[in-house]
Amino acid sequence: MFTRSTLGRIGAALCGALFLSGCANQLPQRSEHEERVERKLLDHSLQIDVGEPRVLELPQRRVRVHEQKTFEVTVFEVSRRYDRYTPYQPWRELYEVPLGAFAVVAGIGANALNVVLLGSLPDSVTKDWISYGFAGLNPFINVESNGRSQQNLASLDEQRQDTRMEYSSLPWAERSVLVKASEQTHELLTDRNGVLRLNLLDSPFTEQDVSRIGALQLSVEDPQGSTRADASLLISLTLRGKLQEAHTLIYDDLEDDDVEQWVHRVKRLSELGLEEEASELEQSLIELTRNDPELQESFLQALLQDAGRLVADPGND
Repeated sequence: MFTRSTLGRIGAALCGALFLSGCANQLPQRSEHEERVERKLLDHSLQIDVGEPRVLELPQRRVRVHEQKTFEVTVFEVSRRYDRYTPYQPWRELYEVPLGAFAVVAGIGANALNVVLLGSLPDSVTKDWISYGFAGLNPFINVESNGRSQQNLASLDEQRQDTRMEYSSLPWAERSVLVKASEQTHELLTDRNGVLRLNLLDSPFTEQDVSRIGALQLSVEDPQGSTRADASLLISLTLRGKLQEAHTLIYDDLEDDDVEQWVHRVKRLSELGLEEEASELEQSLIELTRNDPELQESFLQALLQDAGRLVADPGND
C-alpha cells in the first residue's frame, strides 16, 4: 500500500511531467496543389541514314544519325494536406499567462463596449482577444504562433488528369560511330548536327589500302547498351580503281613539283570525276604560293590555259 505522502509525490511528479511536456496548439490545416508529370520510355531506337545511292561512287559521303524515343506521358494533380501546430515550450508560459489574463480582461471590456456601439467593433478585438487570453492562461499549451509553427503530412492524394504519347527525334550529336573498313575498325565522331563526314581520301582511311576496301560497316550504340543500329555502304569497283591514283595525286609532296605538274594533278582529279578533291587541291596550291605572287600568277594562268579552270582572284576575300 502506498502512503499518503508517497501518493502526493507521485501526483506532483505526474503534474510536473504534464506541465513540462505540454500540448501542441493545433493550427488550421495547410494545403498544397501541384502538377506532377511522369514520363515512361516505351521505345528507344537509333537510325543511320547513309543516303542514296547505297553504293559509293565518290569518296565523300555525309551520314546522318538520329536517336528516336517514344514516351508515355501521364499528368497527375497532386494534393497534400498538412497538420500544423505550435510546439509547446514551457518557458513561454512566464509571459503568456500574464498577457493572457490581460487579454481576457480587455476582451470582456471590448465586448461590453461593442454592445454599446451596436456591434461595430471588429472580431479581432472582441473574439480574438478572448481566444488569445484563454490560450495564454492555459499552462499546458502555448498561444498560436504562425512564425514558429511546425507541420506534418496528413494526407496525400494523386488524381490522374491526362495521358498522352510523346515522340522525340534528336541528332546523335558529337558522339561516336564505329566504322569497319576491311579488317580495321575506326571510331569517328559526328558533328553537333549528328552528321558524320566520311572521306575515303582522308584519315583514318589513308592509313589503309583503300583500293581493297569493298564496303564500310557503320554501327552506333547508346551508352546503356539498350539499343543499337547498323548500316552498310558498298564501294563501287570504279571508285576503288580511282582511290589509289587519287591518293597519290593529293598526298605526294607538292613542293618538289613545278607548276606544270601541279596543273596536271588538279586536271587529272577532275578527269577522274573527283571535282571536290580537285577544288580542294587547287585551293591548297593557291595558299602554298600566297607569299610568291609571281609563282601564284603563273599557276593560275596555267590552270586556265591547260585545264580550262578559272579561279577567283585569291586576293579578293
